[in-house]
Amino acid sequence: MGQAGEQTASASGLGCRLRETGRNSYRRLQTYFIVAVQAGLAAALSWVAAREILGSQDPTFAPAAAVGVIAASLGNRARRTVELIGGVVLGIAAGDILIGVLGTGPWQTGVIVFLAIAAAVLIRGTGALVTQAGGTGVLVATLTPTNPHLELPRTLNALIGGAVGLLVVLLVVPLNPLRTVRRVADPALDVFAREMTASADALTRRDTQAAQEVLDRMRAAEPELDRLSEVVDAAEEVARLSPLRWRRRRVLAAYQHGVEHMERAFRNSRTLVRRIGTALRDDEPVPPGLPAAVDRYGEAVRLLHREFLAARTPVAARERVLEAVWEAGEACRQDMGFSGAIVVSQLRTIANDLLRATGVDQAEARRLVRRAAAGHR
Repeated sequence: MGQAGEQTASASGLGCRLRETGRNSYRRLQTYFIVAVQAGLAAALSWVAAREILGSQDPTFAPAAAVGVIAASLGNRARRTVELIGGVVLGIAAGDILIGVLGTGPWQTGVIVFLAIAAAVLIRGTGALVTQAGGTGVLVATLTPTNPHLELPRTLNALIGGAVGLLVVLLVVPLNPLRTVRRVADPALDVFAREMTASADALTRRDTQAAQEVLDRMRAAEPELDRLSEVVDAAEEVARLSPLRWRRRRVLAAYQHGVEHMERAFRNSRTLVRRIGTALRDDEPVPPGLPAAVDRYGEAVRLLHREFLAARTPVAARERVLEAVWEAGEACRQDMGFSGAIVVSQLRTIANDLLRATGVDQAEARRLVRRAAAGHR
């Protein structure tokens, strides 16, 4: 009976993990599906443009450049387009010069790629420039024997591909910036808020194991926030450059500023939870205001997310943060151990991060935190 129970529990746990993996995969598909559509459309249009406008008989570089613009990164496409075209030109130059001297073959291909990448590194190129220079060098070395004298057409094809890629992402099929951000922000910030609530609950129940589990989940959730930052940057770029999305610029600019500080708050919260676990293991006293303060932070994160997406000044989130500081200050004036005092200090640091996320400048955020900690509401 015991063995059967263990098997049932194991099967249940496996089912939960599979469902969670499925949900995560579906969320990623929702987020990046538009990128696949953009890449496929850009590849087709750039091939047609190179073939029909330039009369190119081998338009390989056009769709390659178009897909590179879209798929190299969700954010900074304008900069990456310049890098990509620069890499193509560098690879073509290295290939054409060296082929004339060395000829073609396997070792010549290796030398061309080595020198193209070395040149990209010497001019302090980023990953996109280096990768494109090396990849283009390979293509030049392998295509030249069957298609000589293609230096100018290859460069023009790359320019056409880069232009078509930008046209697709900014005018033809631009992503919906707020919808894209919401799909990633909802689960990411929900984890942040939920784990703060769970930390408060562990503190109230004096459950050391629960506090450790919260810390483990927060460590595992860090990639979610990293992905949020990437998607917000991409959405802000589209809102800034695409005429169809200009009306979203103010909302996305505020969100982009806020995410930077929310990421810092999340990482500081891990230190907070670690200290909560230490306080519980050392059997320190826990004044009622301390778990209440932690719970207020979770509420502030939820409010901040909602107010950003509604394009409202996050006044309610600021008020909730200051309520948390006040609660922590009240707890600090009661009997409290060493780790509990560090928890209060960490709460004030997180409060400063969250106030900065709402748009408050650094000096004002510090003043508001000090005032609330002193007992002023």
